[in-house]
Amino acid sequence: MSHRGTRVLRVASLARVEGEGALSLDVRGTTVTDAQLRIYEPPRFFEAFLRGRAHTEPPDITARVCGICPVAYQLSACAAIEDACGVDIPYAIRQLRRLLYCGEWIESQTLHIYLLHAPDFLGCDSAIELARTGRVHVERGLRLKQAGNAILELLGGRAIHPVNVRVGGFHRAPTRAELRPLAALLGRAADDAWETVRWAAGFDFPEAAVDADLFALALPDTYAIESGTPTVLRSDGVLRSFPVASFDEHVREEHVARSTALHSRLDGRRHLTGSLARFALSRHLLSPVAQEAVTAAGLGAQACRNPFRSVLVRAVEVVYAVGEALRIIDGYAPPTPPCVEVPPRAGTGHGATEAPRGLLYHRYRLAADGTVADAALVPPTAQNQGAIEEDLRRIAQDALDQGDVDDAELTRLCERAIRNHDPCISCSAHFLDLTVNRDP
Repeated sequence: MSHRGTRVLRVASLARVEGEGALSLDVRGTTVTDAQLRIYEPPRFFEAFLRGRAHTEPPDITARVCGICPVAYQLSACAAIEDACGVDIPYAIRQLRRLLYCGEWIESQTLHIYLLHAPDFLGCDSAIELARTGRVHVERGLRLKQAGNAILELLGGRAIHPVNVRVGGFHRAPTRAELRPLAALLGRAADDAWETVRWAAGFDFPEAAVDADLFALALPDTYAIESGTPTVLRSDGVLRSFPVASFDEHVREEHVARSTALHSRLDGRRHLTGSLARFALSRHLLSPVAQEAVTAAGLGAQACRNPFRSVLVRAVEVVYAVGEALRIIDGYAPPTPPCVEVPPRAGTGHGATEAPRGLLYHRYRLAADGTVADAALVPPTAQNQGAIEEDLRRIAQDALDQGDVDDAELTRLCERAIRNHDPCISCSAHFLDLTVNRDP
């Protein structure tokens, strides 16, 4: 059937993507001339909420930005406030923060792999359908997510919007005895994480490549999670880094008419942050067991730029996070006290951590009494929108180049391309309108 006339496709509800948005494709003949990911949710004003608050409050306020990645917001806020106040955090507290972040990586990456992404590879419309045909897999994913949530509950006080994190550290640190049951749970989770890699390695992956610079935190001696230096791997292979304090000199945000979210450019170029970027920059710093998982996943020796294979990288990162959590627990000595004092002072602080979806940046300007005078939060999905739109354009064009494509198939391909990046559009709703305009 020919589709050379003008068509409008609408997807009333896109499951397995967090938030509300719309996609518009302009097609002239068999050429995709434009692809736009439109985010139309009302502004949430978190940066405005922060102004006038005490410097101790951002971790609790920003945790409410996301129900899936609250730790990322809390620890980015802590890092920025502590930077503004000139306070160094002791190693023991930093390790406890890394353990907490491992819990978030485990639960969030597992959620995406099993409940949001895997159905695309297995011909299922939802995780519920997948549970009917592959119950053992969904149960494995839920066990892994439970292990991640257990870390958040013990260290954070609860799994969603933790309450135990504070500027300077924690309100309370767990005892070694309290961590022992967690170690046993994670020991079982290690087996499930490995089985996840083997399972995902059997998926069928279309050929694709992200046309964007890769952007992630990097450290000289460990895989970056809760801290690091912003590092860029250009599409032409050039590698460069800059201080966190220079973030907003390189990453520029702008309003676009089609979106209530800001669009970002890195030194004027399209960029991608998240698992593919972290893996490309720091795969050599993964633990030995995670390196074995890389081999088992068939990821090869080069940077992975195929967004469909991001599910494999996420699975490897779960293996790594489980191992990191066990390592930290094994060497754990409760920090005494569980926090350091962070006296207020005038200044500007910068903080960045690696949320499961990518680099999350916070900046706060404080008055002398610690009052927040200004705040800026740059989430991963806002940075990734340009790369997502380019992926949508490319995958639609590839499909059209292979022959006539009906509305249902083109819609399915576009939805899948979006889910490859696990965008957190608003962190609660599940809705997408897809509009395709075709001209002769």
